[in-house]
Amino acid sequence: MSKSKVFIFAPADTTGESHRLLEKEGCEVLLGQANWDTPLGHNESEIAGFAKGCDALMGTSIRSSPITRTIMESSDRLRIVAKYTIGVDDVDVEAATEMGILVTHSPTESNWGGVAEGAITMMLTMLKKTRERDRHLKQGGFWRDAELQGTYVGSRADGYQGLTLGLIGLGRIGGRVATLLRPWKARILACDPYIADARFAEHGVQSVDLPTLLAQSDVVSLHVVLTRETRHLISGPQLALMKGTAILINTSRGSCVDEVALTEALQKEKIAGAALDVFEDEPLALESPLRALGDKVLLSPHMVSSNFGCGLWPGIRWATESVRQALRGEVPDCVYNKEVIPAWEKRFGGRCLL
Repeated sequence: MSKSKVFIFAPADTTGESHRLLEKEGCEVLLGQANWDTPLGHNESEIAGFAKGCDALMGTSIRSSPITRTIMESSDRLRIVAKYTIGVDDVDVEAATEMGILVTHSPTESNWGGVAEGAITMMLTMLKKTRERDRHLKQGGFWRDAELQGTYVGSRADGYQGLTLGLIGLGRIGGRVATLLRPWKARILACDPYIADARFAEHGVQSVDLPTLLAQSDVVSLHVVLTRETRHLISGPQLALMKGTAILINTSRGSCVDEVALTEALQKEKIAGAALDVFEDEPLALESPLRALGDKVLLSPHMVSSNFGCGLWPGIRWATESVRQALRGEVPDCVYNKEVIPAWEKRFGGRCLL
């Protein structure tokens, strides 16, 4: 029997340990050129060529060319597309499902927990004017300038009601944000039509629709995956519903926010500020008008989940094990398109290639 063939379209394992593990199992491993730090690499036709005859595709985020139907159609043996990351917006999941192919992701706590902590850090940096205070003092400004007053977040016994935080998405990340902020006694709203009512109660948040959340929140934070439904979820009409004093935080995917509309809203002071770790096109162009908005924006180079001891390694191990299980004819953990499992088991279940 010929070797199983695995194409790693966007490698991230600099040690090669996961590659050697697959090779030890008898797999032929091919490496692509895309990587996280420089998200360029092969085009669609080149990736399709590598994918020909493959049993598995895997890798981190890929910007040069998403894993399209054309790429997956290159192999009638393809069992799985395994991502090192949480997001699968660079995979045509609908096509994979139609073709009976598993798409798995790697929701490691080191990453999604880091995003939750980072979102709160960005919120506090904006509300407490941390950057402004530091710069003011270093530049010899007047001691305790009134312009540097921050905003108190939680409610207090003296009658201060505190801020209202709106979470768009109450999955792993949104839920962790709510849990971390619960002791602050701030009012927390959440909008997520895919979450059971019990989860809202579990996290002590109030379930509302999106217009209500936008109109009532002082801070709006996005925690959604990128789909057709969430692309430009926040655009001109949604920004118009927000308070003029509100700030928007996006640590999910850049395309969930219409950047042109957001820039205009900030320039015209329709909202007070935005903290962004993700952008519609990455890396962020040097000529992007977002770079010229001063303290109205807090910008980060898609690194909110990057912390010491975290990174992609947990996801690499997870995805590698997912591939090994799929090649053994077993359904792995964290299948994103769960609806495909019955068809996949009928086609591949129990058929071991290792």
